[in-house]
Amino acid sequence: MNYRFYNARILTMEEGRDIFEGELWIRQEKIIFVGTAEEGRNYFKTHNSELIVWDEEIDCHKNLLMPTFKNAHTHSAMTLLRSRADDMPLGDWLNKQIFPVEAKMTGEDIYYLTKLAILEYVAGGTSACFDMYLTPLTIADACREAGFRCVQVSAINNFSQTPELIEEWYNKINGKDPFNSYIFGCHAEYTCSEELLKKISDLIHKYNSPFYTHISETKDEHQGCYERHGMSPIQYLDSLGLFDNGGGGYHLVWAEDKDIDIMAKRGLYAVSNPGSNVKLASGIAPISDFMKKGVPVALGTDGPASNNSLDMFKEMFLVTGLAKLRDMDASSVDAAEVLKMATVNGAKAMGLNDCDVLAEGKLADIVMLDMSRPEMNPVNNIVKNIVYAGSKAHVKMTMIHGNIKYRDGQFDIGVAPEELYNKAEEIKARIDKEFAL
Repeated sequence: MNYRFYNARILTMEEGRDIFEGELWIRQEKIIFVGTAEEGRNYFKTHNSELIVWDEEIDCHKNLLMPTFKNAHTHSAMTLLRSRADDMPLGDWLNKQIFPVEAKMTGEDIYYLTKLAILEYVAGGTSACFDMYLTPLTIADACREAGFRCVQVSAINNFSQTPELIEEWYNKINGKDPFNSYIFGCHAEYTCSEELLKKISDLIHKYNSPFYTHISETKDEHQGCYERHGMSPIQYLDSLGLFDNGGGGYHLVWAEDKDIDIMAKRGLYAVSNPGSNVKLASGIAPISDFMKKGVPVALGTDGPASNNSLDMFKEMFLVTGLAKLRDMDASSVDAAEVLKMATVNGAKAMGLNDCDVLAEGKLADIVMLDMSRPEMNPVNNIVKNIVYAGSKAHVKMTMIHGNIKYRDGQFDIGVAPEELYNKAEEIKARIDKEFAL
């Protein structure tokens, strides 16, 4: 499909380029032009040998086009567990609810529950997720069929999966389609023996893969690593060579100065999950410390069991609000940096370097935000309004790979929403019945 968007406000998220009014053109899956209307006329003069036939020309009515959000840490198929185990202590939440339910979930269940999550992602302007869950092949199937981007990271630990299995998944998923990729990681330091971590390190070096894992999410986890190994989780994992090819960590609530120095030296990403960290009472991550030392921060929702939504607008507000509270400084973590975390940094953390900004030659992953709503008026500062007043209600359209997946309340992911809602209820009823037996 070839699209011409015109009469738009455009935020490309390129360094040094402000919001402007203009046009954006797409041929198949790529952006071929983004600029003012006058620049568009000049484009035609210099490219008069190219015949462009538009499948659709869209008047944006001065609504905003910008890069889509990239959810840089989640467990998508935990949609089944949304609101099932809330307001419980973390240990009970995990051991009495989450783990027992997950033990009864099949690959087919996860396939449908991932598609349910994709509905929520695209309705909220998200085009890609950094997923860590149980059955990577069925997750990849769901995302491929929906036309949704997914970078998966292995969730291996002492109790599930093996180095041989994650290597098999790595080779089966990578390079097969434009929507799926897979890298090596593990669930967490505290669930992996040193022998297992060394085997993962071998795979990382064999395939030149980055490494991601949950790190220092809770105080107990962070202190427990000192008791086990005499150093913090980041320091310990780095000592095993796991960060030799880059990567990063999820949560990092309790990261300390030496940890942040290692992250800066290795070029690691800090993926913050403020909604989950607040709800589970894990703490507030040192966002401004990361930024001061040059560690790029990305944002993720974590899974819908602990958040309970997959809403990047909520994460943007929380990451800056909590940072201001932690630092006791209302100027801490500027909104412009936060929007970059949710878009550009998330894309780069996931290795999606072809869809980080809106520019010629980039993949057409675009969100249109409604500027006619009262929260967006008057127009003083659009970027700050997105972060401090924006919500999923502002998302008019989400495009992925040049295909419109959501527009004005209508979905196009290859399956009707009602079918997925019914399927989720069937899965829930089956598992509830198994518990009752």
